[in-house]
Amino acid sequence: MRRLIHLVVVAGALLAPATPAYAHGGDTPDATAYRTRITGISTPEPGLRVRTVEAGARLELSNTTGHSVEVLGYSGEPYLDIRPDGTWQNVNSPAAYLNETSSGDHPVPAAADPTAPPSWRKLSSATTVRWHDRRTHWLSPGLPPAAAADPAHAHRLRDWSVPLREQTRVFAIDGTLDWQPPPRTGLWWAFAGLLAVLTFALLRRWPRTLRPVALIGGLCPLAYAVSTILDGVAPSSALVLAGLLSLAAAFRHPPFFLALSGACLALFAGFAQTAVFGAAVLPTAGPATLSRAFVAVALGVGVAMTATGVMRLRATPPPVRPEVSADRTMVVA
Repeated sequence: MRRLIHLVVVAGALLAPATPAYAHGGDTPDATAYRTRITGISTPEPGLRVRTVEAGARLELSNTTGHSVEVLGYSGEPYLDIRPDGTWQNVNSPAAYLNETSSGDHPVPAAADPTAPPSWRKLSSATTVRWHDRRTHWLSPGLPPAAAADPAHAHRLRDWSVPLREQTRVFAIDGTLDWQPPPRTGLWWAFAGLLAVLTFALLRRWPRTLRPVALIGGLCPLAYAVSTILDGVAPSSALVLAGLLSLAAAFRHPPFFLALSGACLALFAGFAQTAVFGAAVLPTAGPATLSRAFVAVALGVGVAMTATGVMRLRATPPPVRPEVSADRTMVVA
């Protein structure tokens, strides 16, 4: 069991990306209806890579070209400068403050003037940076008009462009913003509930199936955690712990530990993640359907393991207490 836990920890460490610079404090990424895609760089070059991370909440730019690349702000002023020695931010750019949150509601100080000469502050020695960018988000309150009129279909909201500069050459990251209809939330809840009932019946009828059931239940949150890492999101420690407890229960499962590990699996890897049932775009890599399946299986298996552990606790006979006779002789019943 100890080797299994070490293997999971090492695998997670290997899969975790190098820590990038953050141009601002980050909002907690969540499932959303808005899909931000990058279609390309107008004049690509080797060593310059961009992608969306955190369900499209941020852009990520990696610069290993050996020269400086600037990200321009909303008035065309220098905002970020990704140099060979690290990432720098122009504190005179209003974007440095507007991008503190994904909604862009952070106050901009009066001293932030896009026409002023840049005043650079070093953020990190990393040559990869992530930032919110208002040009790639839907910031208006409420649904887009097209989505409100026809919520059953996807809608292209706009094409967007984020300008970059290398010395005097100006080019851009190009992309699209779409609204996506939600999945069938009720079906995912029904699937999780049906799985809980069937798994509980299976464990009652064939107790030896507990090991594969607990293994499947534990691997689902760990797979979900890996998919969030690949999308640039650090998984919660509770999610990983729930997976490890379920894996441990596959090998040692006294009733109390079985109920405890099942409850952790259902709560932290199931109920806490069920926002994925109601949104189209998830903070995970890979197919969204697969991520929803990981959560549904963790929820159903966790509930079944909890119920099985509780039933076994109730069925466990109380310990036999030795009786003491009148002549102080201990008699074992």
